[in-house]
Order: sequence, then C-alpha cells, then structure tokens
Amino acid sequence: MANALERIQSTIAANKIVIFMKGNRNFPQCGFSAATIEIFEQLGAPYETVDILADGEVREQVKIYSNWPTIPQVYIDGKFVGGCDIVRELHETGELQALVKSATASAATVH
Repeated sequence: MANALERIQSTIAANKIVIFMKGNRNFPQCGFSAATIEIFEQLGAPYETVDILADGEVREQVKIYSNWPTIPQVYIDGKFVGGCDIVRELHETGELQALVKSATASAATVH
C-alpha cells in the first residue's frame, strides 16, 4: 500500500480538481467543507473529494504537502489553490471560474 504522501500525489495527478475535506461531496462534515463543495457544485465542474477524516495519515500529510494548516484544501490542475476563504474570494472575482475552465478544457483535449 502506498504511503500517505504517495496517495496524495497520485490523487492530485489523476484529477484536474481535488478537494481534501472533512467528509465527502454528499456529506460534508464541517461548514467550510460544505461551503467549498457548494461553490464547485455551482460551477458544475467535475471534481474529486478526499475524506481526510477517514485517513489520519492523509489528514496530517496533506497539511505538510501544501504547507497549509487547515482543511479543506483545493488543488486545481495539480496546483494548491487554497482553503475555503481563498476559494470564496476567487469565486467572487471570477478567477476560480477561469482556473476551473482552463483545467477542465485541458482535460477535454487530452485523449
């Protein structure tokens, strides 16, 4: 079995948008995770979630990997974007939509 860091890296590499969160898209376990999911649902973009509550190693390692102490954590196109507050701000300015569009457009062109 891969270690937590390898699982984090492979999940980010395999998905254009990944949200490391408490709970999952259908049952967020905290308000910040729920707010982040709500934004991505509004955008209608495909995304993957990772429940850090189900894996204590990933919960700790993702904070080290991103050098960011809180959850949720959003990765788009392999890059760490931020947590709930940053995602909210980017959404309000339209920058998040541009990041998502760029990431999903590049996914559509790769066959």
